[in-house]
Amino acid sequence: MTQTDADGRDRWSGFLLGFALGGFFDGILLHQILQWHHLLSAINGTDIRFQVAADGYFHALMYVIAVAGLWLLWASRTAPSRPSGRLLLATILIGFGAWHVVDAVLSHWVFGIHRIRMDSGSPLMWDLIWLVVFGVMPVVIGWSINGTDDDDRMQDSRRATVIRLLVGLLVIGAGTQALRPAPDNGFTTVLFAPGTSQERIFRAIGAVDGRVAWTDGTGELVVIRIAAGQSRYLLFRHGAILVSGAGFPAGCFDYLTTV
Repeated sequence: MTQTDADGRDRWSGFLLGFALGGFFDGILLHQILQWHHLLSAINGTDIRFQVAADGYFHALMYVIAVAGLWLLWASRTAPSRPSGRLLLATILIGFGAWHVVDAVLSHWVFGIHRIRMDSGSPLMWDLIWLVVFGVMPVVIGWSINGTDDDDRMQDSRRATVIRLLVGLLVIGAGTQALRPAPDNGFTTVLFAPGTSQERIFRAIGAVDGRVAWTDGTGELVVIRIAAGQSRYLLFRHGAILVSGAGFPAGCFDYLTTV
């Protein structure tokens, strides 16, 4: 066996073990303990026997993957340089995170067979939180400790890259949360550009069949009720510069709907 073959076998043993552990973690915690979803919750979700059977086949597949990883790990015992604990930990973390990335992309968004929390009004938020915490972060951590190079500058560069990635993920997550429309309480706050005529403001309100609930002294900041079926986005076409609950611009104004 060449050194390249041994290194590949070492790494794949960790990848497969981590992938299987990710599946077991998902199935045991989310399917059985918390019961937030089953493998096929979006398909015939009321038939619990069907769901339990599907979860059983899923766990059986994870056993097969785990056995393959253990066999590769056992086979590497005769390699000239057996895998270090550091390399094994790194590849297990990468495999663990890879499972959650694959699950999010395929199961949640492409095939739509389940979401992290089937009972949530904001399933995408839970999908993204789970993806970042249990998918992206283990992959990043595993990648940062992967390899055997002890050069200090290389390690510093990897740490800096990890920090940048984590900060970037936090910013993206915060931005995603800010872009989510606020819960609809029946009112919409609208700010028009300074100097907008009252005629144009009422024409904008009429465009969405709105009814004025409150206005400030200038008449440029109004709280209205919009008729069912009308889109808040029409207000932007009639001179509005901020519209709460429209998701843009993101931030506190999006939640300012109190009379």
